[in-house]
Amino acid sequence: MYVQGVAATTLDDVRSVSGTSKSQLYRYFPDKDALVRDVITVQAEKRLEGQRRHLQRLGSIRGLERWRDAMVQSNALAGGAYGCPLGSLASEVADQDDKARAALAGHFRAWESLLEAGLSRMAESGVLREDADSGRLATGLMAALQGGYLLAQMAHDAEPMRVALDMAIDHVRSYAVMDGTGRTAVHLDQLPAAGRPNS
Repeated sequence: MYVQGVAATTLDDVRSVSGTSKSQLYRYFPDKDALVRDVITVQAEKRLEGQRRHLQRLGSIRGLERWRDAMVQSNALAGGAYGCPLGSLASEVADQDDKARAALAGHFRAWESLLEAGLSRMAESGVLREDADSGRLATGLMAALQGGYLLAQMAHDAEPMRVALDMAIDHVRSYAVMDGTGRTAVHLDQLPAAGRPNS
């Protein structure tokens, strides 16, 4: 379903790949919409688990750059071919299934909240100025990431994602508190563990 899309995937395709009988499949999924919603849940849990590993201790601009590098590298391994699993599902089902759309919206909010929490930590620790709006900055980063996924998918090249994320991170950097050398004054995720706030 991820590779060939929701519309092109039939329940018979799922039975063939999974090796289940029709009765087994319909026992758990009475229709295709139910199956799609389950796929959304599985894909979201997988994606958010990976994002938590990258973002749970985010505390500096350099931390954002490491997150960017991880996202670009992951996309490059597929040649930028398939885009974001959740974004791809959203483009197919958002106007067709309100329950699926609501579920996807919730998962995207959870993803964005990980970025927002990291940016809030950066503001609280003095990495970012007090006027930095963590929510708006997180939305900008998420928009850059999802737009980058789409452009990378069209180009089969992860470079557009890097460019989009670089520009979004540059905007975050414009709120950074600088020391006398022009560097950010505090790098929270470079502090010893004992010096970090709980995340």
